[in-house]
Amino acid sequence: MVRYNSKALKQKGVFTIYIRIEPSSSVPIYRQIIDQIKYQVATGSLREGDKVPSVRELASNLAVNQNTILKVYNELCRENVLKIERGDGTYVSSNKQNIPSAERKKIVANVLREAVIQAIQLDVSLEQASELLKEEYEAIKSERNK
Repeated sequence: MVRYNSKALKQKGVFTIYIRIEPSSSVPIYRQIIDQIKYQVATGSLREGDKVPSVRELASNLAVNQNTILKVYNELCRENVLKIERGDGTYVSSNKQNIPSAERKKIVANVLREAVIQAIQLDVSLEQASELLKEEYEAIKSERNK
């Protein structure tokens, strides 16, 4: 998990970007990073206009090759999630409303996939896992509506 906090961003307020890489996952590292950045845009953790770390900074913080981050940023630019301002940096160019419903479902499916793997490894039945998901969903939804 990386906590990114740049002094250059204090004008817009400090924001934090969290990225957790699971080396043992069947999902390629670049795809894990893309999905997590999209997730943060979809949830509003990253908002339109927020500056994201440079390729070099993020690669260093995550201990991955700079080409991996370059691939991530290029893909996110193609999908209009990020935009590159030459000489100024890379910024979030879309908000959660701009991420299609199918893409948001895919993000949730990827998160649930990891939870299902954990449940299977811990011998939690489908019924138990479904009940836990429903309970957590309702509890969090209730908290957000307060």
